[in-house]
Amino acid sequence: MITQRLLNALGGKVLWVAAILLVIAVLVPASNLLLPVGHPLRVPNYMVALLGKYLTYAMLALALDLVWGYVGILSLGHGAFFALGGYAMGMYLMRQIGDRGVYANPNLPDFMVFLNWSELPWYWWGFGNFWFAMLMVMVVPGLLAFVFGWFAFRSRVTGVYLSIITQAMTYALMLSFFRNDMGFGGNNGLTDFKDILGHPVQASATRATLFAVTAIALAAALLVCSAITRSKLGKVMVAVRDAESRTRFIGYRPEYVKLFAFVVSAITAGIAGALYVPQVGIINPGEFAPANSIEVVVWTAIGGRGTLYGPIIGAVLVNYAKTWFTGAYPELWLFALGGLFVAVTLFLPKGIVGTVGDWRTRWRDRRAISAAKIAPSGTDDSSDPPKVVRARSADPAAPLGASKPQPAE
Repeated sequence: MITQRLLNALGGKVLWVAAILLVIAVLVPASNLLLPVGHPLRVPNYMVALLGKYLTYAMLALALDLVWGYVGILSLGHGAFFALGGYAMGMYLMRQIGDRGVYANPNLPDFMVFLNWSELPWYWWGFGNFWFAMLMVMVVPGLLAFVFGWFAFRSRVTGVYLSIITQAMTYALMLSFFRNDMGFGGNNGLTDFKDILGHPVQASATRATLFAVTAIALAAALLVCSAITRSKLGKVMVAVRDAESRTRFIGYRPEYVKLFAFVVSAITAGIAGALYVPQVGIINPGEFAPANSIEVVVWTAIGGRGTLYGPIIGAVLVNYAKTWFTGAYPELWLFALGGLFVAVTLFLPKGIVGTVGDWRTRWRDRRAISAAKIAPSGTDDSSDPPKVVRARSADPAAPLGASKPQPAE
């Protein structure tokens, strides 16, 4: 009974995807650490980091799907939340370098020494502690989303206008972080990380652990988003997406529903950014670029928005294709991405997962119709109500059931 309730609360397909992610979290690190180099089943070190990056992108796509697929908010600025979480993690990693930097300053990162900064800025305080950095990974994107959403949703900004101002937000942040006087490394960003929790970032065991943590975090985020969307609040979210004015008329406050989903989505994106940085080894203002946020929309649309696990599939497939194209035909990747998005929009408007679901439904319906046609007609089931056979009159205009006129005697 408990299992059945869990399946109903979270959805059977979501549980299967989460279980697959947990299995991957065990198998990939085990293959990398336990099998010898050259073994056909061994996952090499570079592939562990690459797959970990794909999973962080999948978590970002999941975060966007929560607001776009279920509330109807097309955000073109989710890359900002991803980058802010990444910068919070990068600040912690920079503080762990200590006197091992180029200038051997135990308190200031190298770029601050190069710019002749005399002391650590106040907003860097506390980032020497892992717990504080992880708190900021969630608080900073969540706070920005709350402030932005509070004014935008209360002003009833919707549709393309909301998409434009989310894009303007991430563009403004990109320009700000490019400035050297902001104290975040300027154009170069934060890099040259050494340790995380006392373990070398480049070590195979550390990379395998980061991959496992990323897969587990993605599974947890998927379960949390599924629990939200399948709850009563999730039904209100869908109502806001489909008929916001009617939802307001029956007594709900759509702006609060939107604000809740937007903040949760931003926190999820921030966690994804924090897991991205130690596996990639750098975070710079380029992560705020509006083009990155638009790519997230493409991943979500290709996978199938409004399905939760569809954007995960879309993010992994598109980024794998990007890795292949940028290695074989780097000049063709943007054309391939645009063509893929146009093709999906025209021929698979519900994305991969949504279209496959429609095909399965139609196949089941055809099977049910075929089974009904070949069923024996002579079977007698006393539970079925008696069928009333009505004869049509000779007069075409007469209603069904009218008796045939009798000849006069």
